[in-house]
Amino acid sequence: MGHIIAFPRVPGTPEQRNGPDRRSTRRGGRRVTDKPGYAPLVLLVDGDDDSNTRCEAILAKLHFAVAPTRSVDEAIRVMEALRPNLVIARVADAAALRQATALDLPLVILGDDLLDPEALVNEIRRELRNRRS
Repeated sequence: MGHIIAFPRVPGTPEQRNGPDRRSTRRGGRRVTDKPGYAPLVLLVDGDDDSNTRCEAILAKLHFAVAPTRSVDEAIRVMEALRPNLVIARVADAAALRQATALDLPLVILGDDLLDPEALVNEIRRELRNRRS
């Protein structure tokens, strides 16, 4: 009788296993191990329409769920209803949010240095990691 040798099963589909090596490619807010349909919910508070639209587009493209708001009052209502994982706001809006609520969420202060998509995503990841620790 011959021996049967069992090899460990490699996770993923054949297309994923035989495709290009993407380990060095940045992939945004989701990981392969994330549950299907799960994306961190980011509350975006910014009264500047251009900046708000740009940040929303960057985050949505990188698979974050985005709840854009234009004012602190609107943000408070959305926070109570949706329970976001993270808040992104300008300095003045962040101070007003902290005064109006007992903000116990990771908070990213949106500045000109975070208008670069990679810098914004890195800051979001850093805040989410710090919260888990």
